[in-house]
Amino acid sequence: MRCDLHVHTVHSGMCNIPVAKNICRECYNQPEAVYARLKKLGMQLVTVTDHDSIDAVEGLRRHPDFFLSEEVTCTLPTGTEIHVGVYDINERQHLELQRRRHDIPSLLAYLGEQKLFFTLNHVLSALTGRRVAADFEFFERDFPALETRNGAMLKIANDGAGEMAKWLGKGEVGGSDAHSMAALGSAWTEVPGARTKEEFIKGLQNRCSVAHGESGSMLKLTRDVLSICHSMMLETPWTAPLLPLILGGVPLVIGINYWLEQSFARRWMARATGVGLPVAVKSAPVTVVGEVA
Repeated sequence: MRCDLHVHTVHSGMCNIPVAKNICRECYNQPEAVYARLKKLGMQLVTVTDHDSIDAVEGLRRHPDFFLSEEVTCTLPTGTEIHVGVYDINERQHLELQRRRHDIPSLLAYLGEQKLFFTLNHVLSALTGRRVAADFEFFERDFPALETRNGAMLKIANDGAGEMAKWLGKGEVGGSDAHSMAALGSAWTEVPGARTKEEFIKGLQNRCSVAHGESGSMLKLTRDVLSICHSMMLETPWTAPLLPLILGGVPLVIGINYWLEQSFARRWMARATGVGLPVAVKSAPVTVVGEVA
């Protein structure tokens, strides 16, 4: 069975970019349209991982092949931020995840107590801000799986995450991280031999999953951001005069981001392993400590 394990809808809230966060959503995709598109692309199971929200469940819970998940924004003891994918949850569990998300020891204890499968998403991306070397102690010790194929992340970041997962003995998952309809299903997770949702989740927990699909690129990211901006202007027509600025500025900003993301991935793989990319798979992991970059 296969499932895109990183999907957003209109319920992911407003974007976190200065100024734009007051007028533009993270995503404008409606849950039912997302479900229909993923089924058309051949996903046997469908989930949604909105940012700190499960509001999409109301329109999708009637589908027997749907299960509820979310992407939890967490704060590590070092003060840095990470995104954690948590899968096959219920409403009560969502409330507990949100209550504990800024207390990572409490959150991890709860995840273990509830036997919930969870992943560390886009570990080698600057999307959630700065990283410090001590963060990798948490990644090595406490996370059962890494997202190693993210359809919005650069190949260098995905390849590095894959090497890190092998090096640390972690499970691997994939997901499109789709914020636009065009990106849905660009990456996904397969559990060979699974025939039901329960067998699929058990396969994830037993590290039997395989990540598939494409990495992101400057062209794809530009397409997706322009699609989001188009949806923003349809929802709030008074933003239409921003079109010339958007058309001129988006490619430039994404080009700069493309370079920064490559630098971030290279720097942190080098810090985590002592070598640059690509990384040879090690027989034993190394615990990394250090100060702020």
